[in-house]
Amino acid sequence: MISMVLNNITDIITHRRTVKPTNMNGKKIDDGTVRELLHLADWAPTHGHTEPWYFVVYSGDKVQQFCLDHAELYKSYTPSAGYIPGNYEKLRTQGDLASHVVAICMKRGTNPKIPEIEEIAAVACAVENVWLGATAQGIAAYWGSGGMTYHPAMQDYLGLGDNDKVLGFLYLGYSEEGPRTGRRVKPLEEKIKWM
Repeated sequence: MISMVLNNITDIITHRRTVKPTNMNGKKIDDGTVRELLHLADWAPTHGHTEPWYFVVYSGDKVQQFCLDHAELYKSYTPSAGYIPGNYEKLRTQGDLASHVVAICMKRGTNPKIPEIEEIAAVACAVENVWLGATAQGIAAYWGSGGMTYHPAMQDYLGLGDNDKVLGFLYLGYSEEGPRTGRRVKPLEEKIKWM
């Protein structure tokens, strides 16, 4: 029985892939399914039970509104010398074929003994839980961190405090792309040292 469970988990992990929002097909995911995926996030490891993950979920018409708002933040806060109209357009249309966009945030715990990096790692683990659950259900996902992700204006837009952080946006949807086994560039032996 354990072997079968491990094989299922291994299959899900090795088939987890990034699917860009432009490769999604516009089919909608039920909000209840997204809620179930976020329930998986809530079981990520967390030092001191700070549970620093915080998600802002956009669905339905709110997806396009968020994308427009993101593009407008880019337009407002990017100096004219660095402004690229194509970036504005990409941010504005990025969610056109996605079902949901989830803002990935880290709300800093109150225990000063826990380093910020551990809070960020906990949020990343929470997102991986969502992603693996999505993979198991045939849902495509993309973790984007472009545009205004790390700008204080986005932090304000999402109503976060000074010690909180935006870590990216998880685009969820369906895709015609079937699951595929990934590849790794460096052999595992180069990434492990046994003592």
